[in-house]
Amino acid sequence: MASEIAAKAQNAFVDDDFERAVDLYTQAIKLNPNDADLFADRAQANIKLGYFTEAVADANKAIELDPSMAKAYLRKGSACLKLEEYYSAKATFEKGSSLANDERFSTLIKECEERIAEENRDLGSSVSDTVLQSSDRNSGNLKVAVEQKNGTHQRKEMSAVNPKYRHAFYQKLEEVVVTIFAKGVPANNVTIGFGEQILSVTIDVPSEDVYHFQPRLFGKIVPDKCRYEVLSTKIEIRLAKAEPIHWTSLEYTTAAVVPQKITSTTESYRPTYPSSKPKRVDWDKLEAQVKKEEKEEKLDGDAALNKFFGDIYKNADEDMRRAMNKSFIESNGTVLSTDWKDVGSKEVVGSPPDESSLSALLSCELNIVHLVSKHNSCIMLYLSICFNTTSKT
Repeated sequence: MASEIAAKAQNAFVDDDFERAVDLYTQAIKLNPNDADLFADRAQANIKLGYFTEAVADANKAIELDPSMAKAYLRKGSACLKLEEYYSAKATFEKGSSLANDERFSTLIKECEERIAEENRDLGSSVSDTVLQSSDRNSGNLKVAVEQKNGTHQRKEMSAVNPKYRHAFYQKLEEVVVTIFAKGVPANNVTIGFGEQILSVTIDVPSEDVYHFQPRLFGKIVPDKCRYEVLSTKIEIRLAKAEPIHWTSLEYTTAAVVPQKITSTTESYRPTYPSSKPKRVDWDKLEAQVKKEEKEEKLDGDAALNKFFGDIYKNADEDMRRAMNKSFIESNGTVLSTDWKDVGSKEVVGSPPDESSLSALLSCELNIVHLVSKHNSCIMLYLSICFNTTSKT
């Protein structure tokens, strides 16, 4: 059955009906998922349609199933060449050339070398181009930047239509971390490949649609240093940057975005930690300094009055404080005595202030709020003196 569908797919390919060919190859693969030829042939149809990232994924799967299949390397190398991944394409063609005596490999290897040399020549002029573009942007020529931004957003919206799994990314100085939120996917159902500027992710769970995520990346990576881990709730992919530049997006865009090279030194990224070395504090010196400041501090008005009453209570002995507290409480704050012998053996009776002095009393009470945290007794002392003072007025 799969062979019959594959034959129809080949006929569609010959008739230049590449869309139908891809659909038929997909049907055949569902019936026979271990046939390397089906993946290699679908890769060729995807190349014709311009789906180069999908072609790389199919070629990788074919190579996984049959590492000696020369045409799979030919398809993968051709797709990488179209994606301008010249180093990856050259390495793939060289591997295929070792498996088959095909002149096409030699021709394509030579083309890759020419493209690499051209790319290296252009590298020197890219610095001046970056400066020029930055100057244009700073001078107010933002039209291109806005168009690039809109184009990038449009691309993201198109590529994110009904995704089976959500993905996100963040970056560090030397790597980009891509997270695919695929929960409960067995590791043996996940296939991930890395190219010079491509990431290929395939999740093939039985009885479910196959998930393909093959973006052409914003910048180049080092495939040998890339790694991934399949976890219970997600797939975490770490892409090693070939250059320490800031990626403005995960996927490549045709807009001429100027890469921002990170030139920070290692020291600027070095984390700082609290020192375990104890700080030496001269407490005697600190106390003397505070006392000196308090002594030299010149207060006036309510502040001076507050300090005066605070000092009275602070310098009083125990009997004097007991007399102040007893007389203040029993007289409801209208009498204050510092003589314990006089008030200790009798009840202190006081009289409230008249109406004319009540407003002055309330004003005095507002000035002692800050003493609460030090001495409650000091407050009572202050109130009692205020009562006595206003009563005599």
